[in-house]
Amino acid sequence: MIETLFFYLFASITCLAGLMVISSRNPVHSVLFLILAFFNAAGLFVLLGAEFLAMLLVVVYVGAVAVLFLFVVMMLDINFVELREGFQRYMPLGLGVGGVLLAEILFVFFNSADMPETVVMVNEVSNTRALGRILYTDYIYLFQLAGLILLVAMIGAIALTLRKRENVRRQSIASQTERTRADSIEVVSVPSNTGVKRS
Repeated sequence: MIETLFFYLFASITCLAGLMVISSRNPVHSVLFLILAFFNAAGLFVLLGAEFLAMLLVVVYVGAVAVLFLFVVMMLDINFVELREGFQRYMPLGLGVGGVLLAEILFVFFNSADMPETVVMVNEVSNTRALGRILYTDYIYLFQLAGLILLVAMIGAIALTLRKRENVRRQSIASQTERTRADSIEVVSVPSNTGVKRS
C-alpha cells in the first residue's frame, strides 16, 4: 500500500515536471524542472528495486548533465523571442511524436491485462552485482569498445580546441625545463643612488 502511494507520488511529480520542462518560458526554470524529474525518476527506480540505476541517474544526469545544461543556459545570452518562434514552428511535429508515444503507452497499458503471468525465480543477488556480472562477462567486448569510442571522442575534442590561433602565448615545457641559472639570473652591481640602465 505504501509503495503504491509512493509510486503515484513519484510518477505524478515526474509527469508534471516533464510538462513544465517543455512549457516553461524561462530556460533556467526548465532545467530546474528537469532536475526535479530526474530525482523522481530515480525514486521510481528505487521502488522497482534497481538501486544502481537510481544512483546512476542521480550522479550522471543530475550531477553532470543537468548542471552542465544549467551552466550553459545561464552563461549564454538567449534570445527568448527566437526561442518562442522555434517553439511555435515545431509544435505540430512535437504533438505528432507525443501522440504516437501516448498511443503506444495506452496500447501496452490496456493489453497488459491479457498477457499471461509468468513465474520468475529470483536468486538472492543484488541488482548491482547482477548488472556488473552481465556487463563484464557477456558484454565485455562491447563495453571496452564503448570506452574506446569515448576516448577517441575526448581526444578529438581536445585536438579541436587546441588549434593554432594568432597572438596566443603558449607554454613550452621543454624550454622551461632546459633553462639554467645562467640564462635566468644576472647578478648586477648597482651603485648607490643610481638605477639600472636597460638597453
